[in-house]
Amino acid sequence: MARLFRTTALLVFASAAGSLHAQTRSPLPEVTAPLQVIDTAYMNRHANACVDFFDFANGGWIAKDAIPAAYSSSGVARDMSDRNELAVRSVLEDAMAKRSKAAAGSTARKLGTYYATCMDSTAAEAAGITPIKPWLLAIDSIQSAKQLLPAIAALQKNGANVAFFYSADGDLHDAAHYIADLNQGGLGLPDRDYYTDSGSAADSTRQAFVAHITKLFTLAGENSAQAESDAGEVLALETEMAKASLTRVALRDPAATDHSTTAEQLAALTPGLDWPGYFRAIGISTPVRRLNLAEPAYFQRLSRLMDSVPAFVWRAYLRYHAIGSVASWLSTPFVQENFAFSSRFTGARALLPRWKRCLRETDGDLGEALGQAYVAKTFSPDARRRAKAVIDDIRAAFRERLLHLTWMSDSTRAEALKKLSLMGEKVGYPEKWRDYSRLDVREGAFALNVARANLFEWNRTVNRPGAPVDTTEWGITVPTVNAYYDGSKNEMVFPAGALTPQTFDAGADDGANYGSLGGSWAGHELTHGFDDEGRHYDEHGNLRDWWQPADSATFTKEADKIVAQFSGYLQVDTIHGNGKLTEGENIADLGGILTGYDALERALQRDGRPGLIEGFTPEQRYFIAYAQSWRTHTRDATLRTWVKTNPHAPDYWRANGPLSNDPEFAKAFGCKAGDPMVRAPELVPHIW
Repeated sequence: MARLFRTTALLVFASAAGSLHAQTRSPLPEVTAPLQVIDTAYMNRHANACVDFFDFANGGWIAKDAIPAAYSSSGVARDMSDRNELAVRSVLEDAMAKRSKAAAGSTARKLGTYYATCMDSTAAEAAGITPIKPWLLAIDSIQSAKQLLPAIAALQKNGANVAFFYSADGDLHDAAHYIADLNQGGLGLPDRDYYTDSGSAADSTRQAFVAHITKLFTLAGENSAQAESDAGEVLALETEMAKASLTRVALRDPAATDHSTTAEQLAALTPGLDWPGYFRAIGISTPVRRLNLAEPAYFQRLSRLMDSVPAFVWRAYLRYHAIGSVASWLSTPFVQENFAFSSRFTGARALLPRWKRCLRETDGDLGEALGQAYVAKTFSPDARRRAKAVIDDIRAAFRERLLHLTWMSDSTRAEALKKLSLMGEKVGYPEKWRDYSRLDVREGAFALNVARANLFEWNRTVNRPGAPVDTTEWGITVPTVNAYYDGSKNEMVFPAGALTPQTFDAGADDGANYGSLGGSWAGHELTHGFDDEGRHYDEHGNLRDWWQPADSATFTKEADKIVAQFSGYLQVDTIHGNGKLTEGENIADLGGILTGYDALERALQRDGRPGLIEGFTPEQRYFIAYAQSWRTHTRDATLRTWVKTNPHAPDYWRANGPLSNDPEFAKAFGCKAGDPMVRAPELVPHIW
């Protein structure tokens, strides 16, 4: 239920090509022009707001924009991230330059060393595949099915996606405590449908996948004939795993992955697999008596595959994922092959600059080590207070909507109000920063530092089952342009990186801030607590049905209108959107604009109504800010991947779709029945 990155920059694969040596500090790029919550230069005044509001709000920018070669899209998220990354880069450049003077074992020294070893491409070129040769030798020693789980455990701890995922998550029925969780995983292609779809496009993708694996194997020293044969076996094995995997749509139902399982039941379902040995190998110190087995049929099938598929096939599979997990940080041939294959799904035509790739990896792995310095540079206490005030207004406005819903029974309403009152919010940055004292960072191969960072994070959380949930923990780094709602904790999280222009400006007018931060972000995240997934969790984060049956039926009937609406939109070429996959995000978008508008009206009544600003009323600026928060230009290749994998609709439809359901939008711009931006009354969903 988390809100994913607001653009397909999420799909850019980090890599490590380049020639900059760690000891060479490159000059920082010139600071780009500041962003505004509303920029009227982006608008197309010739467009009819009642025909295509996205064009009206963003068409001037779209007409001039060219997506940079290294990106899969451009727009708000890239612009904000570029500016945030300048601040983060200055922190990292400083830490790198001063690392030798920092105390041994200090976080400052680890941070500087981590970034420095990433920037040292000379060492990466010289090392080639050498850093992970011990991993490959260990894989080559596998001769029987009994050796598979220990090998899988070793690779998982280093960050490889193999066979399945282990995590320690909040218990679905006791959200105050962690439970061991096993989930399907281990596929090399972005989604299980790439293995099961028919047609020439699907065949071409699978052929490219085999060629990609073959190339990685040959780069690692395997002869070409054997490499090609092994790559074919990897595809065949992963295809069987994919067939047993639930679809992304199926996974949206929390009940589909709610399977409390005892150790004895797990053993009976997967005979021959030594799970106690696996749990010891990954570092769990006490026996696992109960866990959540998210997809039992998948693990039953995996057990059979581990027993029946020859060891040489499993060796090839593990070898591919071991290499692939660090290919971005090996020598140039590995980097280039990794990028060439990933670009099929992103459309990117060039690698990002090395400093950006290293910065993103460092932020992802050691984010809280640089978060404090980033906040000091970019996020004032006043900005935090103002952002929190907007978010609190959104909460109050949603409460009023709950109180006046005519279709909801008093019993369900009382539960919803309770959940809203206990919904937490984290704004800006953590109150408690992460301790990195146990992180091992060394001079030398960066690929191994990445593995050590993965091992640090693994060890930090692996023993959590049975322990109280850490309610102070953040699932996102401070500079990130993102936000999320966590149903298991019933909380919204807004990092400082997202609370800057174009999303929010403490000095901007209410119409702008409530349209962007209020409607597009805060209202959206809050509504996730009551969307088709979030509504199944109670005020404490437990999976519990607190709805009266009639209310649930009404909700589903209205939500189905949103599913139909977004399934009808053309995504790219002749491919339509998947309204069921994007249902939760579309519900949250609609709830966001409705609630944000209410909050704006309350703020105007409380604080006074300004005159026209840049020729627009506060209400008009609200809707312009909302639409400009989705200012994005995306490559077709990314959109084709998006329709299979992304639970969000494309940004164009995230602007026009919800607004076409909102009578206040039509009123603000004088739109009439029959206009494309005004949906017929019988098609308009009425939920929140």
